Amino acid sequence: MALHGIIGESRVDNPVTIVIFGATGDLTHRKLIPALFIAYAQGLLPSAFTIVGFARRDYDDETFRGMMGDSIKEFSRLPADEEAVARFVQHIRYHQGDISSFDAYADLKAKFDDTETYPENRLYYLSIIPSLFETAVEYLKTSGLVNNPGAEHWSRVVIEKPFGRDLASATALNAALLKYLDESQIYRIDHYLGKETVQNILSFRFANAIFEPVFNRSYVDHIQITAAETVGMEKGRGGYYDEYGALRDMVTNHLLQLLCLVTMEAPGDLSAESIRNEKVKVLNATSLDIREEISDAVCRGQYSGGTDKNGKPVKGYLQEERIDPSSKTETFAALRLSINNWRWADVPILLRTGKRMAKKTTEIAVQFKVPPLQLFQQVECEGDVCDITHIKPNTLIFQIQPNEGIFLQVGTKRPGMRFVVENVKMDFSYSGTWNKSLPEAYERLLLDALHGDSTLFTRSDEVEAEWRVIQPILDNLEKLKPYSYPPNAWGMPESNWLFHGVKGAWRNR
Repeated sequence: MALHGIIGESRVDNPVTIVIFGATGDLTHRKLIPALFIAYAQGLLPSAFTIVGFARRDYDDETFRGMMGDSIKEFSRLPADEEAVARFVQHIRYHQGDISSFDAYADLKAKFDDTETYPENRLYYLSIIPSLFETAVEYLKTSGLVNNPGAEHWSRVVIEKPFGRDLASATALNAALLKYLDESQIYRIDHYLGKETVQNILSFRFANAIFEPVFNRSYVDHIQITAAETVGMEKGRGGYYDEYGALRDMVTNHLLQLLCLVTMEAPGDLSAESIRNEKVKVLNATSLDIREEISDAVCRGQYSGGTDKNGKPVKGYLQEERIDPSSKTETFAALRLSINNWRWADVPILLRTGKRMAKKTTEIAVQFKVPPLQLFQQVECEGDVCDITHIKPNTLIFQIQPNEGIFLQVGTKRPGMRFVVENVKMDFSYSGTWNKSLPEAYERLLLDALHGDSTLFTRSDEVEAEWRVIQPILDNLEKLKPYSYPPNAWGMPESNWLFHGVKGAWRNR
């Protein structure tokens, strides 16, 4: 990882034009423009930069600037000073055009002849529907808006997920993009990789000599990775979600990326190439942990109707807006994987993600094996009331969100006359250590793209390796019909089947 990727505070020196395709969409309002404003307010953008919103709606520059100013005031992580917002939005322009029409690109190219207003280093952000990725990249290239690699002025294209629907479509999309762009110009974004705690996994593992020696099959019983959300299909998201589901939306990117970071070998250095090479090696060694049937390793679910924590009615998935009433799309997915390499052979990796879950949380839990000789009695206590239990394993927890931090559960003698052990937690939390808010993922990722640091973006072979892990599930969906689970639950009990032979259960807390 380049130095600026580590400290996150290096100014972008070269003048740049940033073009956001799909600029009237929710991502632009809530994430992209507020992130760019914070970079501007912190002095991290060059003195000469222009942001161009590209969309079909009939706006002029002033109308679009007003909308973006309102978005900054509503969604910025830091207080938005009125004067700073006013100065920032003067760098914003609007370009009306149809993304599927070559003429819109030709018109943009004509605008860009004014290099005083539109610097020749260009970052194109494709916040558009996946079916238009290839069209947009083709027209960017054929209209002359993208320079060749090694040219005096650089051109980069950021592509939002989902990147394909299966292995075949992802491979085809990679091939199509590489007809017009070099791999070094493509930045496939996964916003989970921009989260501070996610990046801390590598530094925790490889900067501390006491933990890395036990990250292997000799000491680890299993690893759990959970990404749970309490929301359903609010804000009209049902149309998109019903086409993709939990597997495509969360597992084949976010969860597999977390798996890579917690299980990969140490890279030779912190360059993007070295880190991504190690992630690809892990993915190529990963497969479903199937005993006899695929259902041994996969459990799909779909939330039903019920009530929320306040007793208010909650629609079931099939009753949500823009959802096919006969849909078999999963809103919950749990998988058991194995990594067939020297370090992790026979260590179960358990992933799960879902909507309408009991709690919003994303965490990685590395559960270690219990000591071979049971010398002590373990107690679990509530106040002064204690019960004798089995020895509890040590667990290392990377809490990605909320309450970001790293926690280690260990056994220690409980005060008193009896020699009994109780679990306690040693913790590091960001909020308890640093009195500052964490940067949003898009703040880091946009700056990295402007710097040309691709460490936190996925490479073409990495994307295809992710899909190879999941493809057997997509090929067998008829055998994996979703079970029903109520809102505010941790999924359904059938997902516990994945823990066969494992000394543990899902961390429902």
